[in-house]
This record gives sequence, C-alpha cells and structure tokens, in this order.
Amino acid sequence: MEIDFGDRKQPFDIDFHPSNPIFAAGLITGDLLLVLEVNAHSESCRATRFINDGQAIVTGSPDCSILATDVETGSTIARLENSHGDAVNRIINLTESTIASGDDEGCVKVWDTRQRTCCSSFHAHEEYISDMTFASDSMRLLATSGDGTLSVCNLRSSKLQTRSEFSEEELLSVVIMKNGRKVICGSQSGTLLLYSWGFFKDCSDRFVDLSGNPVDALLKLDEERVIAGSGNGLISLVGILPNRIIQPIAQHSENNAVERLGMGLLLFKQEIEIPLLVFGPLPPSDVAGTCRKVIIFGVRLSRYCMMYHTIIHHG
Repeated sequence: MEIDFGDRKQPFDIDFHPSNPIFAAGLITGDLLLVLEVNAHSESCRATRFINDGQAIVTGSPDCSILATDVETGSTIARLENSHGDAVNRIINLTESTIASGDDEGCVKVWDTRQRTCCSSFHAHEEYISDMTFASDSMRLLATSGDGTLSVCNLRSSKLQTRSEFSEEELLSVVIMKNGRKVICGSQSGTLLLYSWGFFKDCSDRFVDLSGNPVDALLKLDEERVIAGSGNGLISLVGILPNRIIQPIAQHSENNAVERLGMGLLLFKQEIEIPLLVFGPLPPSDVAGTCRKVIIFGVRLSRYCMMYHTIIHHG
C-alpha cells in the first residue's frame, strides 16, 4: 500500500478516524487528503483532527483559519477565518464538544464545536505552541512551546494555572503518563524531561539516552511506555520509570525527521483490524523539496514483544 503525495504536497499532520478505516493528512498546499482531496486552506494545512465521533474533521493553517469539513461529503461545515492572530500550529480534541488550538505567537484557545465560539483564550507562551495534551479528570490543558516552557491551563477557571521555569532549549512534545502522575516533554537536544504532576516549575528527572536529536513527537503507548520520534528519523520505544530504551522501532530513510505520530485502525483484505502507528514528517519550514512520506506500521499490542510491519512507503 502506498500514498504518493506528489512533488509539492508533503504532509504536515496526520490522524485516524476513531472508528472507521479512514486516514487523513494535512498538506503543505493547504489541502486535506481524506478519501477525497479538499481545498481546505489558502496556505499550508498544519493541524488535522477528527471530531464528532469522526463525522467531521477540523484543520488549522498559517492563514489563521480553522475549518470544519464533513467527512462523508467533503463539504464545509464551518470556517473561522480569523481564529488566531498568527498561524494555527496545533489542534487537539478535549471533550465531545470542545477542541483546543495553539498558534505561532504562543496563544492557546478552547473552542465549542457546537456553538462555533471561543470558550477560553490563554496567552500561555512567548513563542510557538509545539504540542498540547489534555488531562480530562482535572480539566487541565498542557502545552509546550519554542520558548522552552511547559504551561498548565485550568479550563474550569479559564486561567493560566502555572508555567515552568525556562529550559535551556525548546520543548517540542508532551504526553501524560503513569496514570497522571508524570508529564513527559521532548526537547530540542533529544532529552526527555519528566515533570511530577503538581510540581511543574522544574523537571524531576531527565532521560538523556536517546539519539541526541530533537524529540519532535511523543506518542503514549500505555502508562509505562512511550514512542519517541526524533530529528534523525529514528523511532524508539521508551520505558518510563525505569527510564530505558526498550527497542528501536524503525528508521526513516535519509535520516528525515519524524515530527508527527498517530495511532488508529485500518482494515485489510483479510478483514483483520490491526492497530497502527503512523509516523509522518513535518518540514521545519514551508519549503518545497523536503520529505514527503508517511509510513504506517502494524502493531500487535497484545504482546510485550511487539511486531512491526511496514505497509506504506514513501513515494
């Protein structure tokens, strides 16, 4: 199976439909690749997330707009032309009716997808929002930024609760693990910073045994293990507390950076549902000629020694 994005259509972000075998990719051209190709934005399509149980998909762009598209028809449901004051860089799901978006100015916004209005706005950072994650039990939204800090926004009070001290490097990715007790951040140097929940001013531990390249993407596999995508194209399975590299998973050819990770289900001719991890590169800037591939690996999660199989190669 192969997805050919063409010479000038490298992917910026990827996602799986939560229940159907549908794969989505946001392209640098502003298009959304989803069974059919939607002319979603006038500039690149940086952020892509399914909402409403997969009935719609939202995208964000440097043109400052957020677009909701019907999955079945490809028609526009809603478009917020000036959702942010700068490029929309990240979008994540929060609840059934809310999403969060982050921009290049460090602003985080929460949106009601039913009312199509902004619920909360946080000037959380001085630089771009690199990643976000959500703790549903405490209604806390966590974000990392190019300014080297981790922020915690309280969605109940609509206030910025706290922000960590400045790191010496950019923080690029974030996940919550250990049943909510630990927050893991990937950094520009390749170090993983571990924060204890409730003590966000400074990290409590560091893991320095990765490749030494930027950890642009983290994907939580379970409460003990995380998958790290690095700037040299290496994808690794990492154990947290005890901190260790369990095994390398894959290596992108030509050392192309892995800057997006996703997980979902696809159906094959054998009618077997296989959990999948998708590793898609994100160019550091909107420059033609950078990497244009998305690789999908099948994963048997029921076994500790997981099996990986490449089913999509780059064109």
